[in-house]
Amino acid sequence: MAKNEILRIPTHVGIIMDGNRRWAKSRGKMPSSGHSAGLNRMIALAERAKEVGVKYLTVYALSTENLTRPQDELDKMFALIRKKFSDCVDKVLKTGAAVKVIGDVTLLPDDVRKLIADALKKSPESADFTFIMALGYGARSEIVRAANLAVKMGKELTEKELSSLLYTASLPDPDLIIRPGGEKRLSNFLLWQSAYAELYFSDVLFPDFTDEEFDKALADYSSRDRRFGKV
Repeated sequence: MAKNEILRIPTHVGIIMDGNRRWAKSRGKMPSSGHSAGLNRMIALAERAKEVGVKYLTVYALSTENLTRPQDELDKMFALIRKKFSDCVDKVLKTGAAVKVIGDVTLLPDDVRKLIADALKKSPESADFTFIMALGYGARSEIVRAANLAVKMGKELTEKELSSLLYTASLPDPDLIIRPGGEKRLSNFLLWQSAYAELYFSDVLFPDFTDEEFDKALADYSSRDRRFGKV
């Protein structure tokens, strides 16, 4: 589907990357194989989103809940980040995009944090397209963090003030949240920011969520009447 075939393109899209482990299990492979396949699909979708005119794409790459998985799986996930993160960032940057990371990166190993920081130093301050990775991210902890910051700063906690203290303060709220993998929940992803986001669920496991599947989600979004609580 070409850009001009989509009547209304969302400015900001969020994707919950679900199904990597099940994808690997269905093929008799280790979970790390699914995470690797999911990482490749993540970068390809970023390129597709930029191509059709999306301005911001946020992917739920590593949640706070993911960090409670068995240590062996976590070790392999971090090994994958160590091996591929810089190359993935470079690939996105070569398209002229900006790259950001949101989440509590203090939950990650020190060397992984340094790897992320070094890679992000290459990103421009702004660009026509921004690719955001949620790493060590959990929406509830993000909101609690923002509230605690407001208390420390002695600020009155209004909706506007809370929004300004979130990881996403510099970003517009998502217009569309996509969840492949068959589950129908947000799983602690951008809860505050998604108050009026359109939700799209797909049974396709994330590594198989092709550009064509992404286009279906955009077409579905375009067909909806967004009233934001108004008549």
